Amino acid sequence: MSGKLTLKSDIYSFGVLLLELITGRRAFDYSRTRAEQNLVTWSRPFLNDRRKFSQLADPSLQGHYPPRAFHQLVVITSMCLQEQAHVRPIIADVVVALDHVASQAYTAEPNSKVMNSPPSLPSGNVAGAASSIRRSVGKGFGIM
Repeated sequence: MSGKLTLKSDIYSFGVLLLELITGRRAFDYSRTRAEQNLVTWSRPFLNDRRKFSQLADPSLQGHYPPRAFHQLVVITSMCLQEQAHVRPIIADVVVALDHVASQAYTAEPNSKVMNSPPSLPSGNVAGAASSIRRSVGKGFGIM
């Protein structure tokens, strides 16, 4: 982190907000053990391994959430939290990707299916996925 406020630092901050929503935790929680006080630091091993995505879920959900949507949100969050600012997506792509997730029909399923449900967003490339979604949406509205 450079300490400078930029559009890309805003994306990082938005990623922290998404992570708070996904996990049900605060960005900094000094009531937790030292290793768990910083949410982003604590979450990195889970964000970097799709087999561990379900461990990020807010415990109050008790495993009842749409697995595909959850997986997609974790991928979007991970892209927003990239350490290198130039790798983070632009907000327009994040909005398109989130809109895509929100527009799908879901039913809550146990979290055991999180790993078995293939994501419709490509792993590790939310910006590319969002661009692809935007092209599809644009073609549908005759703007591309």
